[in-house]
Amino acid sequence: MRALLQRVSRASVTVDGRVVGQIGRGFVVLLGITHSDGPAEAEWVAAKVAGLRVFDDEAGKMNRSLSDVGGELLVVSQFTLYGDARKGRRPSFTDAAAPHQAEPLVDAFVGLLREAGFTVATGVFGAHMDVEIHNDGPVTLLIEK
Repeated sequence: MRALLQRVSRASVTVDGRVVGQIGRGFVVLLGITHSDGPAEAEWVAAKVAGLRVFDDEAGKMNRSLSDVGGELLVVSQFTLYGDARKGRRPSFTDAAAPHQAEPLVDAFVGLLREAGFTVATGVFGAHMDVEIHNDGPVTLLIEK
């Protein structure tokens, strides 16, 4: 499981001209699922995202977590995180899990964050989405389990 996490001042996702999810300060999580992923990976990545201390404290150091700042999350499924572009000009996506495996794990990941008390907005699984991200910093981290 790969999560490309971006600290944002605000973000939204639009499908067919309609905003389906939006957040203020927090994280956008672009989430990729591979064949070997299961509930354990979803739990580990959700806990890591929830506990990361990448928001500034009074001294300007990254020392506060999402819960410390009352942050929100926007989770967007992104199979292209498992794209392999090492050969040729068109990436291979054979490492990305099929939708019937990936969608329940994305839902589980979102559920774990909601159970932890976070406000979580989402995109629409499998849809063509326009994602507007106002990266704060910029701060972008790749989390992989």
